[in-house]
Amino acid sequence: MKIDAISVDDYFDKIPKERKEIMNKIRAIINANLPNGFEERLGYEMPSWVVPHSIYPQGYHVSPHLPLPFMSIASQKNFIGLYHMGIYADTKLYKWWTEEYAKHCKRKLDMGKSCVRLKYLDKIPYDLIAELCKKISVKDWIKIYKNSLKRKLFLIKIHCFKNYSCAIHFTINFVSIVCQTNVFNFSALFYD
Repeated sequence: MKIDAISVDDYFDKIPKERKEIMNKIRAIINANLPNGFEERLGYEMPSWVVPHSIYPQGYHVSPHLPLPFMSIASQKNFIGLYHMGIYADTKLYKWWTEEYAKHCKRKLDMGKSCVRLKYLDKIPYDLIAELCKKISVKDWIKIYKNSLKRKLFLIKIHCFKNYSCAIHFTINFVSIVCQTNVFNFSALFYD
């Protein structure tokens, strides 16, 4: 569910009534427990907590004009989304989260890469969310983030046929190929 908002407060004003209290409680927990340095703002059309440019001037590598994202919440159509980039980027934190979630909730964890789908609004593990917020400082997040960007391209093989013009464009963890034909073989292997 998309909520058109111009600020975080505007977003919370527009949340459906049945979710307003829960979303405000999660927001308060995040604000009370995140280490100093993270800044609350609207990002990707949802309430987000970021590392501001004043601390990390490079910003988010995909869009350097944006601050480095860390955490977000959103009122989606069928769930409340809790997005935590640290869970995605830090395998130890991911392991901790999945193990602790099982101890706090009887229902199976419904999770994507960084999105925890909170579908059962009467079973939200507020204490666990508070604990999660405390796990990574701004300094730690920047270090984890920088290390995740150091993925190295180990092997690229590209075979173009009949002298068609091909170009390889790659950044730290994205490879794209532009060919004037759709007849090519490509394989890439990344490692951490």
